[in-house]
Amino acid sequence: MTQLPKKLLSVLATRKKEDTFRTLNSIEGLIDFLSNDYLGFATNETLFSKTFQLLLTESVASNGSGGSRLLSGNHKLYIKLESLLASFYKSEAALVFNSGYDANMGLFSALPQRGDLVFYDEFVHASIREGIRMSHAKAYSFSHNSLSSLKERVALNIARNEYEDSAVYVVTESVFSMDGDTPDLKAFVKFTKANGYNFIVDEAHAVGILGKNGEGLIPQLGLEKDVFARTVTFGKAFGGHGASVLGAENLKDYLVNFAKPFIYTTALTPHTLATIITAHEYMGELGEDPKELLKGNIEFFKEQLGMHKIEQFFIPSDTAIQGCIVSGSKKAKLVSKKLIDKGFNIKAILAPTVPEGQERLRICLHSFNSKEEIGLLVKLLAGFI
Repeated sequence: MTQLPKKLLSVLATRKKEDTFRTLNSIEGLIDFLSNDYLGFATNETLFSKTFQLLLTESVASNGSGGSRLLSGNHKLYIKLESLLASFYKSEAALVFNSGYDANMGLFSALPQRGDLVFYDEFVHASIREGIRMSHAKAYSFSHNSLSSLKERVALNIARNEYEDSAVYVVTESVFSMDGDTPDLKAFVKFTKANGYNFIVDEAHAVGILGKNGEGLIPQLGLEKDVFARTVTFGKAFGGHGASVLGAENLKDYLVNFAKPFIYTTALTPHTLATIITAHEYMGELGEDPKELLKGNIEFFKEQLGMHKIEQFFIPSDTAIQGCIVSGSKKAKLVSKKLIDKGFNIKAILAPTVPEGQERLRICLHSFNSKEEIGLLVKLLAGFI
């Protein structure tokens, strides 16, 4: 078997030397404080049964889609799903992608054009940054959650821009995946609307949790008509797979014609589509019960941090994502191992995923975590960090 070129072997060796080398591990039987399955939908037997029943009702017996959506893969369940999503998320239209990564890559690589300007929060997901990089627009980051930093970057770079018909895009997330914090979305909307800028928000870690029926933070704040585009994903609180871009009907038309991750990929399987449909319908049936359980666990977790006097190690967050800063890869990995040895599934997040010196334990709380589990976890943390 042909080996990697020497320069790539050297890169791997450097990763190992710096203790940032990634490996694939499968650890089962531990208490889940790791997954993004915030409401337990990924293992929900009722959802499993409802998905099977939907396939029977729709007379679907296909294992795969057979091609891209522009060829043979535009299954009838896509039509049903995208109509449901537009209604559920209070959007004019919805376009389903195979993953959140694909959705952001498709949106940001196709949308901004040469001469356009993109301003993005420095902590946005890698899929957003990669998509922007593939576009022909000029892009500038602003300090995390800082509207004043955004205004400074906009003022400086719009003055330098030689194009007269430039579109301006401002990009952030409603809940950040590593910090679990949120920007002042109302303030961002006020600024972007006043200047005619296009505001785009990734709601991956908000949907399913925030909003009356899990519609996300944007609808909860009543801002859905003031946002140019949203991305939502189904592999987290909805327990499935896939994602969607929400926006105007003409945005959907544009992406169908120009978003390469949509055009050139095999469509999702009918079973995956059925899972997404049933998860959204099930969310509407549940009311606020699982979200309330999760909310209670978040509040209890934060109370425990205060009781054990370790809140100073945590990034302020009122969401399911709680980041415990443990500087240095070796120490972060050591604390993670100690917790795993005690039966808690929590992994260390290392550079370059997060900045050096900001290595952390990313603790995900769930509706199904018990108070006893949470209390013991915090007690152990207090002795390890």
